[in-house]
Amino acid sequence: MASDLDFSPPEVPEPTFLENLLRYGLFLGAIFQLICVLAIIIPVPKSHEVEMEPSEPRSAEVVRKPKATVPSVSKRPKKETKKKR
Repeated sequence: MASDLDFSPPEVPEPTFLENLLRYGLFLGAIFQLICVLAIIIPVPKSHEVEMEPSEPRSAEVVRKPKATVPSVSKRPKKETKKKR
């Protein structure tokens, strides 16, 4: 009876190219998601804003121009009709 048992490993086919591509693509996607989550959780100080000189007035540099009024899409111009005689 002991000679009837087969303890050899099961035959597993080699993964195809597409299966390997899928495996590594999912692996890289998981790493990318972890990096994105860590970027949200860990705050990074913005050093370039701290180094700017506060003596420069920003409001004097920025001159806003009045925007031309654009008729809204929901309002249609009134249709002018001639009176019939």
